[in-house]
Amino acid sequence: MFEIKLKDNLGRTGILKTKHGVIKTPALMPVIHPGKQSIDVKSLGAEIVITNAYIIYKNEELREKASKKGVHELINFDGPVMTDSGSFQLSEYGDIDIGNKEVIEFQELIGSDIGTSLDIPTPPYVSHGRAERDLEITLKRAKESLKYKKNIMLNSVVQGSTFTDLRARCAEELGKMDFELHPIGAVVPLMENYQYKDLVDVVISSVSHLPESRPRHLMGAGHPMIFALAVAMGCDLFDSAAYILYAEDDRFLSVRGTYKLENLVEMPCSCPICIKYTPDDLRKMEKSERKILIAQHNLYVSFAEIRSIKQAIAEGSLMELVETRCRSHPRLLEAYRQLGNYAEIIEKYHPASKKSAFFYSGPESLNRVEVYRHMQKIQKMPKKSRLLLLSSTRKPYHKYLSSEMGDFFSEGSSKKSGMDDTDIMVADVPFGLIPLELDEVYPLAQNEAPGIIDKDAKEFVKSIIENTYNEYEEVIVHADLDKKYQLGLFSEYILPDNFKIKIDELKKIKSVANYQFGPGAGEGLFEGDVQIVKSKKTGKIRHIYIKDNLIATMRASDGLFVLSKEGAIRLHEKMEYPINRVVVNADSEPFAREGKSIFAKFIIDCDKNIKANDEVLIVNDKDELLAFGKSLLSSYEINDFKTGQAIKTRKGGI
Repeated sequence: MFEIKLKDNLGRTGILKTKHGVIKTPALMPVIHPGKQSIDVKSLGAEIVITNAYIIYKNEELREKASKKGVHELINFDGPVMTDSGSFQLSEYGDIDIGNKEVIEFQELIGSDIGTSLDIPTPPYVSHGRAERDLEITLKRAKESLKYKKNIMLNSVVQGSTFTDLRARCAEELGKMDFELHPIGAVVPLMENYQYKDLVDVVISSVSHLPESRPRHLMGAGHPMIFALAVAMGCDLFDSAAYILYAEDDRFLSVRGTYKLENLVEMPCSCPICIKYTPDDLRKMEKSERKILIAQHNLYVSFAEIRSIKQAIAEGSLMELVETRCRSHPRLLEAYRQLGNYAEIIEKYHPASKKSAFFYSGPESLNRVEVYRHMQKIQKMPKKSRLLLLSSTRKPYHKYLSSEMGDFFSEGSSKKSGMDDTDIMVADVPFGLIPLELDEVYPLAQNEAPGIIDKDAKEFVKSIIENTYNEYEEVIVHADLDKKYQLGLFSEYILPDNFKIKIDELKKIKSVANYQFGPGAGEGLFEGDVQIVKSKKTGKIRHIYIKDNLIATMRASDGLFVLSKEGAIRLHEKMEYPINRVVVNADSEPFAREGKSIFAKFIIDCDKNIKANDEVLIVNDKDELLAFGKSLLSSYEINDFKTGQAIKTRKGGI
């Protein structure tokens, strides 16, 4: 039913299969009023729409036509149609004269592709007691609705007001039930009042407790300025009547905000409407005619933003797009900063490497998951007794560091000493401390930051350096670094006259393997008579052999290893179960040995630390190595999905 194709942060592109066609997510569902629609939304880019089953049910003429000919003919849309249950009317007017059973059966009758159970939308900022009571009714109705479901795909809405514990509980309970999709409900008041920070808490507490295999629908989200942030939080579907409601008030949507026609001197974009008409043209029109044209503009802009988001996910630049969009409004920027507090959750799903570079565009970038992940990894790496900290140069750092290192300062020491037991790192924005052996690994080399360092970034790097003091017997800091970050060190350290920076290539490849596969992997992979082959064109390490057997190839794009058959065997022997493993069932074992790709439904267990784009070992339940390949999903997604490809096998027949 739903498959993930590409990932970035919590965002994903995917396909959702329905009776009336396949939807490519993320997707915007324009709201279609069953008795008033006058715009061909499909011609403007809509793959799926949403309409209200309760409104159809209450209108005798509409009910009769929908009952006989179906909802698709009623609203003149031949693609997938989602129907709402009347919960919005319940929240607006306090009561509706239809029950859960009736509304589910009616949605079945009119041929909805995706229906919705009747929940209790609890507005933001009510008491915890009220929200909890409403939630009990929502959960009861959700469970009840499954008794009435026959052929329809069914939504069940996550409720809980602005209480993260209730949202989490609701999502977890619904996840145990047999639903296909999950809207996140009662959030329109938050968006209308620009309470985007609270929206982040509501969405993350919901998404992080929902099954990964089910699409998430942010109900009532129709303004394009919020789409990128919402996708980065894991939302797959959006719906809103904003395109027509704003048009009725002569308002133009854009990714930067909203424009009123009365204030326009120039049209706000290059869509067909904005090219063909001027603001004066529109102001002279009858309101009914003008409304349709502005609504079309609003849909053009909205669908264009959805396409931009899909492209950003494909190239790995979703968060750069989010940072750009969130700087269009102070409340959105506040929300983006709040999202940074959830790096630990996001890290579980974020790909191991990406095609695009990491762009630092402000202090908010310091809270991105790539920074968090790097800091977690280097904390686990083995340490020597002394640390030498150097100021940053061009990347890769080890190629451009001068052999004339100049004066150093070391806290509490002025003695002369050798460098035999010293870790050498560069301090730089945004990743803090970067071991020289890893300075070509993603994202430590694949990033860009301004030459002028902002105050927050300086404090960030300074705090990392200061926290490192206790991890070494001695920390040696270059004078330029001391000055740049105002470390306040005082005791001069004199380096040996013959000291030069030189990276041991064997140490480098072992460090990269430890960083990529876990501590100990480097020693297991590269034990023996190691031969390192470099690119004649770039001088970078390309292949590693032991006694003419290829062990691994270092990718030029991200500095990480792709294993060979011999490398996979060595890694399997060195790393304890279940590290780096994906375990397949007996049915899939012959296909794995033949080198066929592995589908999620055949996987019975895996290392919980696996991320998309990780190199993985494919084993059976006896931990016998069958094959190896690249994971397309995180471990959490692998364990939850029952459809779609999970591992792209590189080699079988082991």
